[in-house]
Amino acid sequence: MRVVVQRVKYASVKVNEKIVGKIDHGYLLLVGFGVDDTMNVVEKMAKKVHGLRIFDDEQGKMNLSIEQVSGAILSISQFTLYADSAKGNRPSFIGAMRPETATKMYDEFNRILRQYGLVVEEGIFGADMKVELLNDGPVTIILDSKEMNL
Repeated sequence: MRVVVQRVKYASVKVNEKIVGKIDHGYLLLVGFGVDDTMNVVEKMAKKVHGLRIFDDEQGKMNLSIEQVSGAILSISQFTLYADSAKGNRPSFIGAMRPETATKMYDEFNRILRQYGLVVEEGIFGADMKVELLNDGPVTIILDSKEMNL
């Protein structure tokens, strides 16, 4: 599982020119699932996202969590996080989980984040989405379950 975490001042997502998700400050998450991911990985990754401390405290140090700053999450499914462009110029997506399974993982990931008491807005899984954001910092963190040994 891969999650790109962007600290944002605001973010929104449109499908067919209609806003389907919008937050003020918090995280924009780009979420992708690999063929070997399990629900156990999803639970651990949600816990990691919840616990990240990447908001500034009074001294300007990244020391506060999303909960501590009353932030929200805009979660966007993105299978292209598993693009393999090692050979040639056209990426392969063979490492990405099939949509019928990935959608269940995505729903569970967002459900767990909500269980932590977080406000979670979503895009529409598999849709052509237009995402707008103002990156704060910029602060962008890449979480990869394989690198984290989850």
